[in-house]
Amino acid sequence: MHDEIAALVRQEGWRAEGAAARVHYDGGGDRVAIEFYAAAERVLYWTVPEGAGTGTGSGRESENRGATADAGTVETNTAGTAGTDTAGTAAPIPRETVPDPLRRRIREDLDAAGIDPDAERRGV
Repeated sequence: MHDEIAALVRQEGWRAEGAAARVHYDGGGDRVAIEFYAAAERVLYWTVPEGAGTGTGSGRESENRGATADAGTVETNTAGTAGTDTAGTAAPIPRETVPDPLRRRIREDLDAAGIDPDAERRGV
């Protein structure tokens, strides 16, 4: 596991997915998976289709990570992955459409993990 991924999964709600780390956001009717790819040093945002496995798998409730109400709730996902459920397929979304409070929170998590927070702003 990349050192960056190991550091990021110590942040609330993040988990390792191979060479990436993922956290889920659920707020205002939007369901988004946020992934940081260590090798590319990039963040991607994905839609999470209704019914896709974003539950915790352990019966724990969603965790609010202290972000503003505009940033919604971030869920820990230990069951399924975005796009693997029969309810639909995950699709990348432009970062410009992601609410600013959520993007700020992702940059804060990156910074707390010792990762350059500008990675959140870098295009693919």
